[in-house]
Amino acid sequence: MIDLRRLHVLRAVAHYGTVTAAARALHFTPSAASQQIRQLARDLGVDLLEPQGRGVRLTPAAESLLAHADAIQARWEEAELDLRAAEDMPAGPLRVTGFPVAVSVLLAPMAARLRERHPRLSVRIRETGVAESFDLLFEGESDLAVVEATPRNPPPSDARFDQRPLLDDPFDLVVPDGHPLAGRERVDLADAAHEPWIAPVPDSPCRPHVMSACGAAGFTPDVVHHALDWNATAHLVAHGLGVALIPRLAGLTPQLPVTRVACTGRPHRKLLTCTRRGGHRRAAVAAALEELRALVPTAVA
Repeated sequence: MIDLRRLHVLRAVAHYGTVTAAARALHFTPSAASQQIRQLARDLGVDLLEPQGRGVRLTPAAESLLAHADAIQARWEEAELDLRAAEDMPAGPLRVTGFPVAVSVLLAPMAARLRERHPRLSVRIRETGVAESFDLLFEGESDLAVVEATPRNPPPSDARFDQRPLLDDPFDLVVPDGHPLAGRERVDLADAAHEPWIAPVPDSPCRPHVMSACGAAGFTPDVVHHALDWNATAHLVAHGLGVALIPRLAGLTPQLPVTRVACTGRPHRKLLTCTRRGGHRRAAVAAALEELRALVPTAVA
């Protein structure tokens, strides 16, 4: 019989990419994690890892085993949901994660509404990056995440997660007050092609959206400043140091001398809700998703 604890170590190696990273997430030493996988391989009589450069990669046998392991995990989640089916009122802890803008605009008001309507439910919010949100879901440390759709995310077909569209967050061109483009109701990004630009830092999830939007308008922006925080970006714009694309959900410091202008073609980023497979059926998660959907129309108005 397969030892499910050893199988979980193999799943972690596949998720995190290395034995060392998996061991760290599981609070093992790398040697202990490796021993668990070696023992699982001996139990099954197949090789599960093979050398690749200085690291290792999963063998075809391991990939096949993981498909079954993900199915087992999903069935276990379903079994737990079925056992709790009679508990149809949201109650207990609900652990939610999201990136900073999602926490401010969506998760905070969601938690406040849930506190009023479901007093037996205790919402616990944790601000995280997109990748960490998926890690916490995988580890069972989170029940629901609001994430940006990025090329680095697990694909929608990933059997471990249930990813669903929540909203499209449009990007506005942000320019200093008094800028020639500030008086327009809508602007073609090509009209800002010769401006100095302020862009997200290279590893930001929004960086590809900004570069793609400019590319679709026929130019590569002259990026002279980089910022991680949207308010930092807006302050750079306010001082006349460039223009920027900023998501509409991002709240900016009041009274900043900047103007948001809608863009033709409506460049945007997609926000998703994500649970472990089948997790949206939990009463607490379902209640949270209902509140999030109710917040969408006003969030991007």
